[in-house]
Amino acid sequence: MVVLMDHATPNLPSRDFEATFQFYASLGFQARWRDEGWMILTRGSIDLEFFLHPHLDPATSWFSCCLRLEDLDAFYATCLAENIPEATQGVPRTHKPVIDSNGLRMGALIDPDGTLIRLIQNDHE
Repeated sequence: MVVLMDHATPNLPSRDFEATFQFYASLGFQARWRDEGWMILTRGSIDLEFFLHPHLDPATSWFSCCLRLEDLDAFYATCLAENIPEATQGVPRTHKPVIDSNGLRMGALIDPDGTLIRLIQNDHE
């Protein structure tokens, strides 16, 4: 018997599926589904679902989600190895992981469409 775990998948905008796929593939995601209006990318247990939004302005995008990661440092290192800069402006970009006021260790990745991906270290305490 297969036991399925509850899970959620964020629905994020993409101005161009091929560009989105190439960006996330460089970070280890693989295509699981794609048609003319929807794309699902997977990396381990993480699923990201994308819908077409060709007129999205990345500078004004308010879309976001959280990735809770077992190894935040390894994922962040992958981002830097793919030449995604640490910066305060522009897309794509990263923000270095820090410990926030709630004690969470968190960084960020802003993708080419302006989506904020919060990168959160799993806490097993």
